[in-house]
Amino acid sequence: MLPPQEDLSPAPISTVDQVQNLILDSTDFEEFLNDLARFSAHQVAGEGDDALCGITLLRDRKAVTIGWSSDDAREVDEIQYRLSQGPCLTAAQEEREVYVPDLLEENRWGPDYASAVASHGLRSVLSVPFHLQGEAQAALNLYSDAPHKFDGEMAARARYFTRQISRALRLAVRFSLHTDSATNLRATLESRTVIDTAVGIVMAQNRCSQEAAVRILTEASSNGNVKLRDIATSLVETVGGMAPRTHFQEPGRHTAG
Repeated sequence: MLPPQEDLSPAPISTVDQVQNLILDSTDFEEFLNDLARFSAHQVAGEGDDALCGITLLRDRKAVTIGWSSDDAREVDEIQYRLSQGPCLTAAQEEREVYVPDLLEENRWGPDYASAVASHGLRSVLSVPFHLQGEAQAALNLYSDAPHKFDGEMAARARYFTRQISRALRLAVRFSLHTDSATNLRATLESRTVIDTAVGIVMAQNRCSQEAAVRILTEASSNGNVKLRDIATSLVETVGGMAPRTHFQEPGRHTAG
């Protein structure tokens, strides 16, 4: 008797593994989020079914769609941001699931929201929160052109899916936040360096104190309605390029001609 043949078919890939593959295959944060939105729409709607999907992120009191399965998905998300209300904002802010079975019978956010989204040919909406544990607040937003699309099994599938990928999204958002912080820090340090250099130039040219030099630059910025950093950059570039000496002077003081 021949021994049973070993099953050599590949094992099914878990949702977490597929999301990790998306991270590895994406060239940047935005590409990963858009791929994640398309993947989410497919996972929740299932084979042969279409659903629009957007991922809303709330951060610093500002809402933005950070991933979308299509331009239509982003546009209908942004309707809520303009009106400052809607299911995805409620889901993200209150961290609870929000379901709109039929937009034509919906009035929780006033008539403007429901009619604006329905004008895109959509009838039902499901928003499920991610749990990012303090990194930010976010929700998965699903839209369908069929009423009651997300009843029963599909809603359960959406809940399960968001639980599965919350950790991956949390790590992605954390990376994005740290990248933004590093960029802002670099910009701040660069501004500080150029301003300090400009202060030194004014001190040398006008034989004045550091406090007086700062006052000269600040007054030039205010009088010209130009950012202090831009004033400082212009001065440093002028001196570095061996151009004629700056005209900035302490009020009442004149340099030797």
